[in-house]
Amino acid sequence: MSKLTIKIAIPVILVGIFAILAFVSISYQNIDKSFYVTILLIVVFVFFSGIAIGQSISKHVKKILSKAVELSQGNLSSRVDLDTKDELAELAKTFNKIAEDLKESRVQKEDIERSIGIKVKAKTNDLEEIINALEQKVKNRTIELERLIEESNKLKEISNNK
Repeated sequence: MSKLTIKIAIPVILVGIFAILAFVSISYQNIDKSFYVTILLIVVFVFFSGIAIGQSISKHVKKILSKAVELSQGNLSSRVDLDTKDELAELAKTFNKIAEDLKESRVQKEDIERSIGIKVKAKTNDLEEIINALEQKVKNRTIELERLIEESNKLKEISNNK
């Protein structure tokens, strides 16, 4: 039996026993031996009912907890299906909504990252084209300057020879 089952079962059992003792104390003088047998059976019933209630609730809580652990480990398809119509079912629905929102958020994040990657690649290609064009211009200017220097040197030689 789990700790959670015990934590739930003990208060239920104690409340049941307290209620039984309250009824017994009201009519203490009119009690015969068959009533004690009935009280004993009711106590046993309350005990097992408390354990059953504790196990029922703890089973659902454990299910939600195990799915929460799966979700925290990255399993975004983790969902909780409870066949109850109480607060635990509402908790399961809320858990499923959170899991769905996380999954959608992850998909959006991946889409944004892909989009940014495409945009960065396009800008990088544009910049590479500009850099290549500038490098070509620098090479052309260097060739032109070297040709001018060569012509200038030839003119100097001609003017020095005359």
